[in-house]
Amino acid sequence: MLSQTLVNVSMGRTPADLVIRNGQWVCVQTGEIIPHMDIAIVDGHIAYVGEDAGHTIGRQTRVLDAQGRYLVPGLLDAHMHVESGMVTVTEFVRAVAPRGTTGMFVDPHEIANVFGLKGVKLMVDEAARQPVHVFVQVPSCVPSAPGLETPGAALGPADVAEAMTWPGIIGLGEMMNFPGVVAADDKMHEEMHLTHHAGKTIGGHYASPDLGLPFHAYAAGGAEDDHEGTNVQDAVARARQGMKVMMRYGSSWHDVATQVKAVTGQGLDPRHFLLCTDDSHAATLAYDGHMDRVLRHAIAQGLAPILAIQMATINTADHFGVSREMGQIAPGRWADVLLVSDLHAFSADVVIARGQVIAENGQWCVEQPAYPYPAWAMNSVKLARKLTADDFRIPVENQKSRVTAHVIGIIENQAPTRHLMFEFEPVNGEIKADASRDVAKIALLERHRATGDKQVALVSGFGLQGRCALATTVAHDCHQMIIIGTDEDCMAQAANRLGETGGGQVVVRDGVIIGEVQLPIAGLMSNESVQKVAEKAATVLAGFQACGCTLNSPNMQMALLALVVIPELRISDKGLVDVLKFSFVPVLE
Repeated sequence: MLSQTLVNVSMGRTPADLVIRNGQWVCVQTGEIIPHMDIAIVDGHIAYVGEDAGHTIGRQTRVLDAQGRYLVPGLLDAHMHVESGMVTVTEFVRAVAPRGTTGMFVDPHEIANVFGLKGVKLMVDEAARQPVHVFVQVPSCVPSAPGLETPGAALGPADVAEAMTWPGIIGLGEMMNFPGVVAADDKMHEEMHLTHHAGKTIGGHYASPDLGLPFHAYAAGGAEDDHEGTNVQDAVARARQGMKVMMRYGSSWHDVATQVKAVTGQGLDPRHFLLCTDDSHAATLAYDGHMDRVLRHAIAQGLAPILAIQMATINTADHFGVSREMGQIAPGRWADVLLVSDLHAFSADVVIARGQVIAENGQWCVEQPAYPYPAWAMNSVKLARKLTADDFRIPVENQKSRVTAHVIGIIENQAPTRHLMFEFEPVNGEIKADASRDVAKIALLERHRATGDKQVALVSGFGLQGRCALATTVAHDCHQMIIIGTDEDCMAQAANRLGETGGGQVVVRDGVIIGEVQLPIAGLMSNESVQKVAEKAATVLAGFQACGCTLNSPNMQMALLALVVIPELRISDKGLVDVLKFSFVPVLE
């Protein structure tokens, strides 16, 4: 038995596989940093942590001199979506593990909205083959808002019950349908009941700014964490109601700086605060980092390094009920250990996962075979016909001289949008984009079943100039096709291109494709490396800039415009959605 093996190594009766010597132990379970410590590892687990592990060293034991560097538990991402990186689980791990991420808690509701439960199973099976820990949450809201959108698939309580029996399932994914929870919807509460009965964690997602009775009711419903807070009041309210505060710092959603003040400024107990990325673009992963990036940012906000590390290790492990296995450097746990020279400028020199040195100085030391995706996963973009400029017109009835339009307003680096109102003078009986007021057209096309359904509306905040269009099949969470543009011909060209390539993101300017990343797996992911996808995605970002857009991560802002559970105004295949009222509004009054 493993326990006997660990005891025998700890006593020196049998040798360790690996011994790390002379490191500074970042002991997250006590909040201490203890110098001159050794770690003995056998069968992928920690057998001994102490001042001298010499008694565990045998002829075949590998000895690694830490040279006074910090011994840090492997980092855990408390909430994230692999699909947002535009790569497979394997390629995501290949990108982030050398940076110190040895555990991820993944909600695959993106692929679930395209392929349903079989898409989730794909992710679970691929996760099981990784050299690090990849836990999967069963998506709770597919679709995210029933009645307001049409996804490619749907999941219900029976699907949740089945998935809860699979190895590798850690809990229920973010419960985005907070109005359903508050209204005591049978489906939502049945899914949470099944999760609770299985002894697993219920993920939260309360995107409303209302901290009154609906928020209290949502907490009573069973959600155990939330990553949708954007300010210190949100953080305090969630912590007081017994929810774990997941502070996210991804490519576009930057909510750590405001919420961490609940700890640094108001003195709340940091044990109830976790760090996560939520959505990280391939370029962020390739050039800036993953959880190491989050740590550096959190520490830069005034958080003590030991507290930041706790929020990315033991706090997360405790929350998901796996602290017996990971999240701390202690006997019996998986040997997930990072050697780090500087905690403030956090960067992993050596990454050990499950007792194996998997990376040194950012480079892999072990083989990681590719995962074979089936052919059906590559055929998800289905358009009813070839699109033309006429498909993107917004006609005005009754020859009105002025009309009022509902317009989606972008908020840079935040998930919420604004519900704006603009006055327009029709041109030849239709509404055109207006670059002088930063108003472009936005269209959503059904792409799962080739129904031909579409909606055309208006959006403000991208700063587009000239004749251009941008299109994506990454459109949280329905993952229909979104096209934004100033010119109808360019919009049709961009849409048709995605239909030809099987999905991705594309930029068209003056009739020429100037940026493109192809994502053939579910229209969401590529099986190429993060580096290659980042390079191709960079052409998309350059295309945005060439079209006049100066937003940070505009492609991710675009991809969220169909997420009809985050206020204030969104677009779906059924129309414009006022998310504060969960009702439809017309494009034109």
